[in-house]
Amino acid sequence: MDELVERVREALAAEYPGAPNGRVRDVPDRRAIRWYTTIGLVDRPLGMRGRTALYGPRHLQQLVAIKRWQAEGRSLAQIQADFVWLSPRDLTEASRVPERLLADDVPETTADEAEPRPRFWADTPAKGTGTAVAAGVAPVHGVTLGGGAILLLPHPVSDGDRAEIAAAAAPLLGLLESRGLIDGRTP
Repeated sequence: MDELVERVREALAAEYPGAPNGRVRDVPDRRAIRWYTTIGLVDRPLGMRGRTALYGPRHLQQLVAIKRWQAEGRSLAQIQADFVWLSPRDLTEASRVPERLLADDVPETTADEAEPRPRFWADTPAKGTGTAVAAGVAPVHGVTLGGGAILLLPHPVSDGDRAEIAAAAAPLLGLLESRGLIDGRTP
């Protein structure tokens, strides 16, 4: 994990203004990485070698993207909502990790060794898991509107969709802010 933290530090060394306030760390520590993994922002380790967790390039990209978005003022809840629709290409673009840092020194694992973590915030629970599933339940995709408001949609949206939604939502955000229901910050 120490190597992962160091690679995050190196990836953020350029083009990173740091956190906008003192509430979040510029570089995640071990505890933060474990928390991000617990809440589903970062994938579980690829596997274990003794007591050492093994991480790969995707973990690095996830952590760097989280830090870059926090530096833009996004909350973890907003980042979680945005991660739902994030494709591998979008993650690469959002993180802007230099290629040299993406060199994977960790051996590939088999599906039996590291199953992907279920996306509990986006996936419909399987029948028979003890969770009641209403008819028509589907994954949702979040669009941050500003002031802490998030619009949930049943389908992924493009950047063009996001711009048009933001323009159309302006009157609603004004109303919500006037009633003290949001804090008025922009995303």
